[in-house]
Amino acid sequence: MSHPQRAVIAALATAAALTLSACGGGFTSASNTPAASQSANTNPISVLIGSSGDAETTSVKAAVAAWSTKSGIQAEVKVASDLTQQATQGFAGGKPDDVLYVSTDQLAGWAKNGSLEAYGDQLSNKSDFYPGLVKAFTYDDKFYCAPKDFSTLALVINKSMWADAGLTEADVPTTWDQLSAVAKKLTKGKRVGLAFGPEIQRVGVFMAQAGGGLLSADGKAQADAQANVDALTYVKGMLNDGSAAFSSDLGAGWGGEAFGKKMAAMVIEGNWITGAMTSTYPNVEYTVAELPAGVQKGTLQYTNCWGISADGDNKAAAISLVEFLTTTDQQLTFAKDFGVMPSVQSASAQYKTDNPTMVPFINGAEYAQNLPSMAGAADVIKEFNSQLAGLKSKDPKAILDDTQKNLQAIVG
Repeated sequence: MSHPQRAVIAALATAAALTLSACGGGFTSASNTPAASQSANTNPISVLIGSSGDAETTSVKAAVAAWSTKSGIQAEVKVASDLTQQATQGFAGGKPDDVLYVSTDQLAGWAKNGSLEAYGDQLSNKSDFYPGLVKAFTYDDKFYCAPKDFSTLALVINKSMWADAGLTEADVPTTWDQLSAVAKKLTKGKRVGLAFGPEIQRVGVFMAQAGGGLLSADGKAQADAQANVDALTYVKGMLNDGSAAFSSDLGAGWGGEAFGKKMAAMVIEGNWITGAMTSTYPNVEYTVAELPAGVQKGTLQYTNCWGISADGDNKAAAISLVEFLTTTDQQLTFAKDFGVMPSVQSASAQYKTDNPTMVPFINGAEYAQNLPSMAGAADVIKEFNSQLAGLKSKDPKAILDDTQKNLQAIVG
């Protein structure tokens, strides 16, 4: 599995169950959830999840069981081996699970064909979600589903290599010029100063920092914008001077592997890297910083939501369950149990206190961009990534011009 996908899964199911120290606040009272138990509809509901492992499965089952006890509605959690396939079969057969994980790249298709209920505006806590996450799950001007959790990208730094290069905390880069300078100082022998994946899911942070991105704020295709040309030109320069490299060119499967094996002194990765460092590379000491700014701060985010099936037998209960699962206390409990970042702003302060290493990641929520997720976007991104892999020898503008044509065809 490539790490663009792992990135999404990390935000959805949060890959690499992270071992973070957090203080879960327990469950909220029944008064904070819609009164499903007061409804005449007592039909049981089912929840389909794509789990990252035992920790996530156990935590979700415990939360759903707690809601079931309070509401009086029976609820079953199912762990999918292939969530997309199982969900699609359920929709097509007219017997879908009531609640399910939905990724950003699945939302448009399932919303368009009527498989999902657009219930977001019915949530009492809808204003608590980060606006960028709400935007990710808004289709045809309707807020479809509650963001479950999310991930962002930040700069991960090897502390030993940093110190050996004569760098201090004051040298942590906050601008592109500073990033280039420290990357050169950290490059030594076969080790590069900075590594990241050869794909928009990583390189896209530079486009965001340059003031660009594949889509404009109003949803129009802007791949060929000068800001994006500037971003890829900057990246190409670092690749060619040897201070940066794609993780694949180093022989690593993803940035975390390049970092853990000390092929790179810094990497651009998501918060799931902390789990990989704990489980696979426990002897590598590191710190995390927000990504340097170009003309502005910029990062990317990955997320999924609690979707509700339009043909479910008990939608009132499903909404009640989702409200319970997205309360502040419950999100902090999930963060403690399997390392996700809460999608509600009310959990931010406590989460930062409980997880100081993760502060740069969650700070990114204030300015993170979503990648395009409309129908056909996956194919456009796939083609863009195939060209980005050869960025060292290709013309950035030519790559972006081709992407603009492909993106325009699906955006309209």
